[in-house]
Amino acid sequence: MDLTLLLLGLAFAGVTLAIVLLITRAQGRAQLSQDVATATAAERQRELDDKVAELNRINSELAGRMGALQQQLNERHSELTRTLAERLDSVSQRVGQGLEATGNRTDEKLAQLGERLAVIDAAQAKISGLTQEVVSLKDILANKQSRGAFGQGRMEAIIRDGMPPNAYEFQATLSNGKRPDCIIRLPGDPRAMVIDSKFPLEGFSALREAREENARKQAEARVRNDVSKHINDVRTKYLIAGETQNTALIFVPSESLYADLVEFFDDLVQKAHRENIIIVSPSLLMMAVQVTQTLVRDAKMREQADLVQREVRELMKDVRRLAERTAKLDQHFRLVTKDIEEIGTSTGKISKRGEKIEAVEIETDRPAEKPLLTAP
Repeated sequence: MDLTLLLLGLAFAGVTLAIVLLITRAQGRAQLSQDVATATAAERQRELDDKVAELNRINSELAGRMGALQQQLNERHSELTRTLAERLDSVSQRVGQGLEATGNRTDEKLAQLGERLAVIDAAQAKISGLTQEVVSLKDILANKQSRGAFGQGRMEAIIRDGMPPNAYEFQATLSNGKRPDCIIRLPGDPRAMVIDSKFPLEGFSALREAREENARKQAEARVRNDVSKHINDVRTKYLIAGETQNTALIFVPSESLYADLVEFFDDLVQKAHRENIIIVSPSLLMMAVQVTQTLVRDAKMREQADLVQREVRELMKDVRRLAERTAKLDQHFRLVTKDIEEIGTSTGKISKRGEKIEAVEIETDRPAEKPLLTAP
């Protein structure tokens, strides 16, 4: 019983000792863990302090760099502001000059535009007047009597501008009682050239107003009939042997009308030529007048040939007298020149003698020589 208790006591003591050992080891391990944790924490704190110090150093460097960068940025900003101000001033000046120049050019352009508008207004007024004149001309051409007066007036204007007054006559009466619109007297020929200005225009007006083929054909037939009849009338009325020229002129008062006649009615032009009739436009009449004016001038020159020759002979006499008088004057000039040369020679001799006299030295201390006594 006692042994059992002893064993039990020993077992309990062993167990207790084991528990104490376990507790002690656990405490040692806990202390070791605590020491390791403390060391680890201290190491971590030291590393953290190093990192914080490094961060503070980096922060200080970064602050310095930021300060330098801020200073550079301030300097760049100031320089940029100054540059921008200068550029803005320059641009403003240029823009101002450009605006001023543009304003001046605009003013000039506006002034020129005003002048051109004034010219355009004047041209518009002239166009309006011309339109009114065209309308009036259309009214004139619509009336046969007015149209005849218009052609007569234009023909007379051309004749008056290019011919002397004694070389033409309007509405002269021929031996057969007919009165042509104009006759031109050619120099050296008693026969007069007849000009007729009553050209028929009704057919041409109908032709231009025709819109259908049938109306056009009728207008063309009317043109051929009217012009052919007028050619025959001029030939029978105004071509008088011995009194008028063998050729007469029919005046067409419009260049476009004459062009249409030549282009579309060449058979009428050829018929007129066969009848010794020449159809002329205003420009062709001007050319004929210029040729006639040249013939008149040549005839006057031939008429005045004797007078010209007589004047030339008198002129030659005057030229010969002038040559003779010039020769006499030249002879007088030569004599005067010779006399002047001789006067110059005498003057030179006198000058030399005067120089010799001036060069003579007069001795005042020498006694005067006694004159030689001659034998009585």
